[in-house]
Amino acid sequence: MSQDQPDGSTTPDDGGDTPPRRGLALQWGTYLRNTVLVLVLLLMLWLAFNVRLPSVEELRAAMEDLGWGAWFAFIGLYALVAMTPIPVTIMAVTGGLLFGVVQGSILSIIGVLIGCWAAYWLARGLGRTTVIRLLGTHASTVERHLADAGFHAVCTLRLMPGLPYWPVNYGSGAFGVSQRDFVVAGLVSTIPGQVSLVAVGAFISQPGIMPGVVVLCAWAVVVLLTIWALRSWKGTSSRPLPGQRHRSD
Repeated sequence: MSQDQPDGSTTPDDGGDTPPRRGLALQWGTYLRNTVLVLVLLLMLWLAFNVRLPSVEELRAAMEDLGWGAWFAFIGLYALVAMTPIPVTIMAVTGGLLFGVVQGSILSIIGVLIGCWAAYWLARGLGRTTVIRLLGTHASTVERHLADAGFHAVCTLRLMPGLPYWPVNYGSGAFGVSQRDFVVAGLVSTIPGQVSLVAVGAFISQPGIMPGVVVLCAWAVVVLLTIWALRSWKGTSSRPLPGQRHRSD
């Protein structure tokens, strides 16, 4: 069940959960991440010595053979990654490598938005206390900024360097950010970063002036949008953000 908030948003019911044991959650989270990291490194070493990995050209040819199926497969995989702590940077750069700037950007944006939206609703089902446990070291930052917040908070946190997508997704669902604010703020703040990362992948695949220009322009937009979002959140900006419903969320 959800509880109504004064600003019209809702907060998922925790179902009587007990207060989180953050120390224990942090300890197990650290062990799990370190274990996964070691396993991934070992797997990469084994692959490097025992498996001939396909070239970018071979991968592109395989994608072309699959046709539209490759698009749906990439979007689905990206959506799954966006629901986990795995950095979405990996998928965006891969999109640039396989599909180029334009097609890769479109597919990456669709995939990441679907994954973020799914994580948002999963968090609403899990409840606040459970999500706080899952957030680990990000819990205090996310709770401080997203509790009783909305459009400005989501937009700013999305653009904040060093903060992954997944804590914002789960935190928004757990702390009662409205679906409208979450989706629109995510769309506004996600597009420039995704385009820049896809362009990096395209540049790695085929170095050239155009991908480099796209990277620089996209990152310039990210920087400007970050400053704009932060000023708007603090109430010092005279212009509303794109998609902003009103000045105070």
